[in-house]
Amino acid sequence: MAGEKYTNIRLNRDFYSRDVLTVAPDLLGKNLVISQAGIAESFKIIEVEAYRGEDDQASHARFGKTARNSIMYGEGGFLYIYLIYGMYWMLNIVTGPAGDPQAILVRGLKNLPGPGVLTRALGIDKSYHGEDLVNSERIWIEDRGDKPLVIQKPRVGISYAGEPWVSNAWRFISA
Repeated sequence: MAGEKYTNIRLNRDFYSRDVLTVAPDLLGKNLVISQAGIAESFKIIEVEAYRGEDDQASHARFGKTARNSIMYGEGGFLYIYLIYGMYWMLNIVTGPAGDPQAILVRGLKNLPGPGVLTRALGIDKSYHGEDLVNSERIWIEDRGDKPLVIQKPRVGISYAGEPWVSNAWRFISA
């Protein structure tokens, strides 16, 4: 796992407290930093998907607040980690103000494409659920000034949600 040296220019609460459709493209080019056993490594975020509120039929919040998704109803900047297919942990970042359930699925990091691939490679599991990216000593996101060109596409694997949710271009990719 080859990472980059980090400078600790950490994103603050205000960054995450904005609407998910603003935060998601702004995450591209930022660096996810993970510190394990005293070694910090950094990975550029290259692909994310936005999930916006109870009206979004692809969102875990579509049925209202539950034990599983309750973190989405809190303030932005916390991690929402859940297991899919009984084998892959998904890394999500809560955004927006408290009470407005929004989250961003991190779909890809440079050299780690795919949400299940990246969490497995980085050792991210349920123990990261609820982690505060603003104050955590083991995971955070930094801004080093990289502003990539952003490509928007429909989200992946949400055919159950129907229209217009399937066609919304809420997947953001670094060009």
